Amino acid sequence: MLPWKRVFSPLTALLVTAAAVTVPAASAQAAGAPSSGWNDYSCKPSAAHPRPVVLVHGTLGNSVDNWLGLAPYLKVRGYCVFSLDYGQLEGVPFFHGLGPVEKSAGQLKDFVDQVLATTGAVETDIVGHSQGGMMPRYYLRFLGGAAEVNALVGIAPSNHGTTLSGFTNLLPYFPGAGNLLAKTTPALADQVAGSDFLDRLNAGGDTVPGVRYTVIATKYDEVVTPWRSQYLSGPDVRNVLLQDLCPADLSEHVAIGLFDRITFHEVANALDPARARPTTCASAFD
Repeated sequence: MLPWKRVFSPLTALLVTAAAVTVPAASAQAAGAPSSGWNDYSCKPSAAHPRPVVLVHGTLGNSVDNWLGLAPYLKVRGYCVFSLDYGQLEGVPFFHGLGPVEKSAGQLKDFVDQVLATTGAVETDIVGHSQGGMMPRYYLRFLGGAAEVNALVGIAPSNHGTTLSGFTNLLPYFPGAGNLLAKTTPALADQVAGSDFLDRLNAGGDTVPGVRYTVIATKYDEVVTPWRSQYLSGPDVRNVLLQDLCPADLSEHVAIGLFDRITFHEVANALDPARARPTTCASAFD
């Protein structure tokens, strides 16, 4: 069992606090809440939307809280929608996405296999927020996911790590801090810009053939910094800055994933590009 005093040792506590803005305040209550129609394994994909959508939460998130906005938005538009919990640490309830990213990618693979087997679909589409937009790339590259995934949509993804607005640059000044971080909350260490994990993930290019990639970023992101590090390079990539769609949108790292309907509209476009409609400020009312 991992005692709380180890998870929240001084330096780790600072990093967890900085990352905690990815989690809505009601996490403890909402994690057990009904999922409002998604994760319905009787759902069969339609001809209009033949691929189920798998939603992948961010660091310190869970399968319910992260998707109280987007899951119903997609469900009402005719998608079969599923979400998983991953990266759990023993003794740490509600706040997931903290385990090693490589292991989390294996959990995603198992979940996608289950969704495909249950729905009868050949492929799925994945939408992830923060770590949830980056972690599936390990599954695509190393665990055979490219054969099972049509598109990956990352909302403020940590594709090339983060400096947490420069905070991680202080780690070398705290002897043993990096090892402590890796031992207690491995996913945080994996997402520090320049980590060994990210070097392996991005070696040889950001993408794999056969998958369409969309990245939706906000210039007001305070967690995955610098925000341009979220972008991907390679074939079949579309990088989108939220403020290019709506200059008045002030959403930061939390809002872009949790309740920004302009982002949701662009996610729907990425999932169904043949029926895409321009995303503007007015899309907030769509």
